[in-house]
Amino acid sequence: MKTKLHTITAAVLGCIAFTACTTTSGVSGAKPYPLKTCIVTDNALDSMGDEQSIVHNGQTIKFCCEPCVEKFQKNPAKYLAKLPK
Repeated sequence: MKTKLHTITAAVLGCIAFTACTTTSGVSGAKPYPLKTCIVTDNALDSMGDEQSIVHNGQTIKFCCEPCVEKFQKNPAKYLAKLPK
C-alpha cells in the first residue's frame, strides 16, 4: 500500500511540476516566439489541436501539440537551433 501511495504522489507531483514549467500565463519578460510553426515538427501551430507553449531560459517556445513539448524537453538544443539568431 505504501508503494502505491508513493507512486501516486510522485505522479501527481510530476504533473504539477510539468504544468508549472509549460505555462506562459503570467510570465513577463520572456522573448516572443518568432516562428509561425511548431519548433519540433514545423507544422502550423494550430494543426494538431490546441497550441502549447512554454518558456525555456527566457524564450517563449510554441508547439502544435503536447507530445511535441515532451520531445523538445528531451533535447532542447536540437530544436533551439531552428530559432533565428
